[in-house]
Amino acid sequence: MSDDNIKPKDNNAFLTRGCQCKPSDNGENENVYNKIYCKLSDHDWLGHINLPSGMERFDCVEVRFKNSRKDFFRLQGDFEVHVGDIVALEAAPGHDIGIVSLTGETARLQMKRKNIDPGSEEIKKLYRRARTTDIEKWVASVDREDDTMYKTKKITSDLKLGMKMNDVEYQGDGTKAVFYYTAEDRVDFRELIKILAEEFKIRIEMRQIGVRQEAARLGGIGSCGRELCCATWMCSFNSVTTNSARTQQLSLNPQKLTGQCSKLKCCLNFERDAYVDALKSFPDSTVILKTKKGNAIHQKSDVYKKLMWYAYENESSSMMSLTVQKVKQIIDMNQGGKLPEELENFVSEVSVTEPKTEFENVVGQDDLNRFDKKKKKRRQ
Repeated sequence: MSDDNIKPKDNNAFLTRGCQCKPSDNGENENVYNKIYCKLSDHDWLGHINLPSGMERFDCVEVRFKNSRKDFFRLQGDFEVHVGDIVALEAAPGHDIGIVSLTGETARLQMKRKNIDPGSEEIKKLYRRARTTDIEKWVASVDREDDTMYKTKKITSDLKLGMKMNDVEYQGDGTKAVFYYTAEDRVDFRELIKILAEEFKIRIEMRQIGVRQEAARLGGIGSCGRELCCATWMCSFNSVTTNSARTQQLSLNPQKLTGQCSKLKCCLNFERDAYVDALKSFPDSTVILKTKKGNAIHQKSDVYKKLMWYAYENESSSMMSLTVQKVKQIIDMNQGGKLPEELENFVSEVSVTEPKTEFENVVGQDDLNRFDKKKKKRRQ
């Protein structure tokens, strides 16, 4: 395969729809669709398995539109479609153009996962494969999106509306456009709709999205160096709270915990369940360990090493690590009215925290060790 079939063409407005180049109106569009350019791309893991004899092929398919928007449509007629086919679909009003992303039993499982009834009458129709005239209208409509976006931003700025325009998606037949926006408060955009309808001679639909959906639609690179999870594989957004950070013993630093959407990072929930299960074996950290030497207060925990650090009330700079079993043992002794001599008898590791010098704040510990070795050699 040549590089032209792998690398997307420059200034390709169809990349947002998973096309590595602009579709041609001559009907030769078999290699246009490439799932590596798709947000929330699908893997047809049942595509190579033949159906059992006597079983009819599933009559619904998943169709991809701009960015992460997908929907399911029912086939009309006896024709067969494959992944990557450009098809004409039912829309309100008119018709739309999309690209088939899943067919067969994989599409059935996808509908089940999204709680969509395959027998529902609300499922729209898939009319046919797109004709030459359909593709010509589709290409012309998509080419208008960027220009429409710039003009709309200027109009909203002139009207001084408290909204941010994020994206514009034209319907395949060019008769309608959906405008995606974010806003903190309710916005009266009736005047805006009138101006847009007169300017672009199309039907206007305004659709408000949240800041997380905005980040997923626009995409970007996270602090981990990888593409945003919401723009690549996440299909739903669960609420993220500071309790997830506390459970994982993370410092509540907003600069590190917030993502590009200015909300708490979704990845804070990824390992939370594992930490919750591990913490079930830990004793209550608010319990004070009492010894004859003094009372010890919990400072921090290492969940997977099952260590808990304690320090005496008057010696907070010196922390001692105890295993969970030792902590439980001391708590049981305290509840029985017994006081151990001192906490040091149960310690597995001593960690002394001292204030760093100005030199240590700039130079790392490895550099300090090398510096000390050089000083010793000079003295010798």
